[in-house]
Amino acid sequence: MISEIDLTHLKRCVELAREALEKGDQPFGSVLVSKDGEVLFEDHNHIGDGDYTQHPEFNIARWVGQNMDETDRAEATVYTSGEHCPMCSAAHGMVGLGRIVYVSSSEQFGHWKEEMGIEETPRVNPLAIEDVIVNAKVDGPVPELAEEVKELHRQYFNR
Repeated sequence: MISEIDLTHLKRCVELAREALEKGDQPFGSVLVSKDGEVLFEDHNHIGDGDYTQHPEFNIARWVGQNMDETDRAEATVYTSGEHCPMCSAAHGMVGLGRIVYVSSSEQFGHWKEEMGIEETPRVNPLAIEDVIVNAKVDGPVPELAEEVKELHRQYFNR
């Protein structure tokens, strides 16, 4: 169930994705929120320099590993504009983060690229978060925001 609080954080993720696009990066944005509702960390993609590990979800996992205890990690929520890739899912699971809420799924992203005529062979299999993290708590996709995220990706691929 997606709440109004969830939607507020997801809208921020879309804003961060837009910032990434404006800087030449793929439009992905993520926010880490404590169990008390405090925004602890936010980031967007930084892959423009060729380091394809600079995903916001991965950077959140790194920050969490250095700044939060295990209990707080498990009670935190990661909001993101797009479902985690397998690398980010693994990082999320390894540091013991809690719930993940995303706007658009990896499956949707794949369909969008097909619709746009983007022919690229993925370097990594597009696994669902639940196929990577044991007992993952996941909510998404969120149709109310998915078209906005799709448009950001359209703009990115039309450059």
